[in-house]
This record gives sequence, C-alpha cells and structure tokens, in this order.
Amino acid sequence: MQLGKVPGHILERLFATIETKDPQVILGPRLGEDVALLNTGNWILAAKTDPITFATDLIGWYAVQINANDIACSAAKPRWFLATLMLPPSVKESHIESIFKQILSACSSLDIELVGGHTEITNAVSQPVVVGFMLGKAETGSYITTSGAKNGDAVILTKGISLEGSALLARELRSELLAKGVEQNVLDRASNFLFDPGISVVKDAEIAYSNFDVNSLHDPTEGGLATGLYETAKSSGLDIEVFEDLIPVLPECSTICNALGINPLGLLGSGSLLITLPKRQASDLISYLATKGIFSREIGLAKTGSGKVFWKRTTGTEPFPSFDRDEFARLLDERS
Repeated sequence: MQLGKVPGHILERLFATIETKDPQVILGPRLGEDVALLNTGNWILAAKTDPITFATDLIGWYAVQINANDIACSAAKPRWFLATLMLPPSVKESHIESIFKQILSACSSLDIELVGGHTEITNAVSQPVVVGFMLGKAETGSYITTSGAKNGDAVILTKGISLEGSALLARELRSELLAKGVEQNVLDRASNFLFDPGISVVKDAEIAYSNFDVNSLHDPTEGGLATGLYETAKSSGLDIEVFEDLIPVLPECSTICNALGINPLGLLGSGSLLITLPKRQASDLISYLATKGIFSREIGLAKTGSGKVFWKRTTGTEPFPSFDRDEFARLLDERS
C-alpha cells in the first residue's frame, strides 16, 4: 500500500464489524472522529492515540502536541499522557534523552502529566517512532464531536492551512529548497511555524467551546484542510460550501509548495482548527479569537446534503479537491 493513512473505505468496512456492548462508550471508532469518549459516571474520559513517524528532530514534543489537539477538539482538557518509544539499534543515548526531555517540556507547557509508557530498541524501525496516548477530562454532557456540525453553521478556520507541513518541509528539505531558489529567511520563518503561530490548537478550541455554541471541532492533520473538511461533511451528513479565495495560506507555505509541486490543500495541517457554529455567532468568535492573538476567518457554510464539499465560486459550485493521501506522504513515496 501507499504511505499514509489506511484508505477510508477499508476503515469503514472494519469499523462496521465492531459491536459496542458497553453502555459507558459514548463514542467509539468512526471515520472522521479522532477520540473515544467514555462515561465514567461523574465526568467524561476522552482517549486518543496517535503515532509520530514524520518528525525527527522534535518527535517527542510533536507527539504530545498532536494528541493533545484531538483531545481538545472533543471539548475535553488534556490531562494525562503515555508514550511508547520504538527505537532502532543505532540510536544514541543522547537522542533518547532528547526525546524524553521534549515530551516533558511539551507536557509542562500544556499542564499535562506524563504518567507512563514503554521504551524498546528494535530492528522493526529504522528511525525513532513515538506512539502517544493521551487522556482528557470533560464535564458530563459537554463533549463535542466532528459529526456535530449542523445545517446553516458557519465554518471557521484558525491561523492558516498547512502550518505543520510547511514547517516539516522547510526543516527536512532545506538544502533542496535553497537549491530551488527559496530564500533562507522564508525557510527560517516556515521552520518556526511549529511554534509561531504554532501547531497546537488547544487554546483555539478552549476559547471557542468555552464562550460560544460550537457544534463541531476538527483539526486537519494528514490530508490537510481538504481531508478535514470532507471528514466533517461526511461524519455530519452535510455538504460544506467553501468560499472562493477565503482560505488563509501564509506566503511561506505557498512558496514552499510551489517549489515542490505540492498542493497546500492536501498537506499536513496541524495548527489550524475547523470550527462550526451558528452563523450569527461567527463574527463574534472571529473577533474574540483576535483579542487572544489568534487569527481566524469564515471560510464556508454547512448545508443540507450528503457529505460532499464544494467550492462556491462566482460562476457556481464545483467539487472541492480531495486527496487519497497526504501530499507529504506522496512526496516521500515518490522519492523512495
């Protein structure tokens, strides 16, 4: 199979064979949903696991951020983290220490406790792999799902698309991009997208669900904004119209993607948050996020439909681009 996520149609078939018997399971495996939600009686436990295989120099820090994002998108507070480290025999002790320090630093920045995990040196991997497992806590009845979008909701996007992908490309392919004429200062700024504006959406999500009537939250990851929009549309059973020319793309992202022949709509998207809420609250949310230093923009509208995504242009509507796999994975696969 190709590098990247297991195709959605395979996952849907596998998920259909799961029979949930425990009444405490509020949300189990579903396409487009990134967490499990369990009713403990007094509060809701949110659980998430995700591996980090792309990032190398900040893999430990990355693992915490990515898993915390999905917990936050359920309106739960990330609280407890476990990590499994799979390391090749060539790994140096200093590298192990670096990964451990990254995990502790990221946990500290988000007020998360590292409570366990596993480490193993194995021939099964050629580079470090970190599998994160995050637990979070939400009040009973206050959780949010990707599938919660409602007809007439405004679709808000924070920060800009492909922050994660742009940063990884700038870090991993720096020499090639310089050779293609991309300026060093552009690569320096893109490399720092991990921190500014940042790939964490924990703050974005908490501001949104704590102050507004948010119906759905989703953070685009593999497959970028396009896949995030399709997952939101399909899981909610609605269509989403995306307004022409309103998707925020930072200039550094455009420059890097153009140099490598990559479509930013399908590139790793951690750092931006998709929010749907009643349209009457959209401008207030955008203004409030701005007071907290977070740029956002209304990019579309959820409408009655069947899980499709469209461009809304002055000349009419047309299908929004879709991607079988992330553009970063495609680029790596083509070079292997």
